Amino acid sequence: MTAAFTFPGQGSQAVGMGKALADAFPAAKAVFDEVDAALGGKLTATIWDGPAETLQLTENAQPALMAVSLATLRVLETEAGFSVARDAAYVAGHSLGEYSALAAAGSLSIGDTARLLRTRGLAMQKAVPVGVGAMAALLGLDYEAAVAIASEAAQDQVCQAANDNGGGQVVVSGDKAAVERALEIAKSRGVKRAMLLPVSAPFHCRLMQPAADAMAKALADVAIRAPASPLVSNVLAAAITDPDEIRRRLIEQVTGTVRWRESVAYMAAHGVTRFFEIGAGRVLSGLVKRIADGAVGIPVGGPNDIAAAKDSLASAHSA
Repeated sequence: MTAAFTFPGQGSQAVGMGKALADAFPAAKAVFDEVDAALGGKLTATIWDGPAETLQLTENAQPALMAVSLATLRVLETEAGFSVARDAAYVAGHSLGEYSALAAAGSLSIGDTARLLRTRGLAMQKAVPVGVGAMAALLGLDYEAAVAIASEAAQDQVCQAANDNGGGQVVVSGDKAAVERALEIAKSRGVKRAMLLPVSAPFHCRLMQPAADAMAKALADVAIRAPASPLVSNVLAAAITDPDEIRRRLIEQVTGTVRWRESVAYMAAHGVTRFFEIGAGRVLSGLVKRIADGAVGIPVGGPNDIAAAKDSLASAHSA
């Protein structure tokens, strides 16, 4: 198998995402109905009609992006003959996308995933008062250099590398003053671009420990099965299948670095040449070509993408 199925994270959301799929395919509509039922409300109304400010709230954006990813996968299964177990050497997702990947691989039910992501979004938002934390993107430097800048900027506060996205793009997270110091240090060292991100909380750093505690409690009550294809874990950048380890790594992920560059490199080193980005946006597909020479990212998020995805999967099998 030379294909991996990947799932986007927060920031890829857009009002109207997934609506064309739901209108065209009953299998997609069924996923959105299942998510609404699990959450006891009409998240789909927010996804399709907005307003954008409501969709962007972490507790909405996280289950919404998962819903679009799983609806897209169901259409790929019913219309294009996709099978996670047969066709995906690995599944992986960026931050919240890791939950989408696990639902796609049958490790979590869609209903449980929706509830977990609602809990995760609320807990991450509550962990740090608004304005206390910040995140910033440092562009044009390698991961080790970003870690050194974050460490220097921390002083007696928190500043950590939160996302190693690849292509010279690293996000740092922590106390606002420390993150602002990291920006100044980066600029003084000629970093191509350094900017604060418009986020409501400092994700993937030690300040998120209260959210990690909340997820430990929530995950303890949820059935996790071995995935149909191995999960490449955010915090390990390596494949895992054991349900107890999956649970443990999901908790660690809340405060740990999303090692996306290394995750893609791991999959490429194990023979993956096609990375299907299943759900909203094209962020992960753009990163693939910067990380793995010769690999291609194939975004699949709307009805017009289905036929091309089917052809690409057929090519992967004949390669």
